[in-house]
Amino acid sequence: MILTPKIEVAGLNFYYGAHRVLEDINLRIQPNQVTALIGPSGCGKSTFIRSLNRMNDIVPGARVEGSICIDKQDIYAPSVDVVNLRRRVGMVFQKSNPFPKSIFDNVAYGLRINGMTSSREELRGRVEASLKAAALWDEVRDRLQTSALALSGGQQQRLCIARALAIEPEIVLMDEPASALDPIATQKIEELIYQLKSRYTIVIVTHNMQQAARVSDVTAFFWLGRLVECDRTNKLFTAPKEKLTEDYITGRFG
Repeated sequence: MILTPKIEVAGLNFYYGAHRVLEDINLRIQPNQVTALIGPSGCGKSTFIRSLNRMNDIVPGARVEGSICIDKQDIYAPSVDVVNLRRRVGMVFQKSNPFPKSIFDNVAYGLRINGMTSSREELRGRVEASLKAAALWDEVRDRLQTSALALSGGQQQRLCIARALAIEPEIVLMDEPASALDPIATQKIEELIYQLKSRYTIVIVTHNMQQAARVSDVTAFFWLGRLVECDRTNKLFTAPKEKLTEDYITGRFG
């Protein structure tokens, strides 16, 4: 059975001014899977993931050719509401960035500005559900009014995931979400990613190939702005089709 892709990228070229950062990218991302993007620094992974919810729009001189469709709708079409797009496609950044507010208010923020709850009771319920979904509720339930900045690095990152989940996205983008964390916090994030894919389509950028192998269903290897190879993760790591992929995953460069 051929699934309809959640995200379909066709002939994507991306420019910062005259500089082409991504070259003719074609990629289909299936729903309810984790797709990992790997490759050396500066190869275009972060630019690519940010193009999926138009975060690059704010960069002066950024320009897109080709198409990115989510549920068969081109997200770069003139009629697209970018605010609504970013509600559907959540983002978790490399460095956790909680607001200087309470734990509760961090998660409630998106719900409030989007008018997504009609009562205080509903707001509390949605905050609790989001913290549970991010595997953080049991650790913070008794201190929801304390500052989010008092949490550990790993807890702050899970709080940012809870904040992203609160507005009920369909897709969650993660740009190196565990790169600044210790091994125990990293393991919690990885376990969380594995659990979340039953409800969300997840795209993760990672420098850590072992992490890609552990958490993803599909891995895409980027090199100098090109997509060299994309396949089921176990296949790409054990029997890559391209020599460049093999050289990278065996540590000959990168």
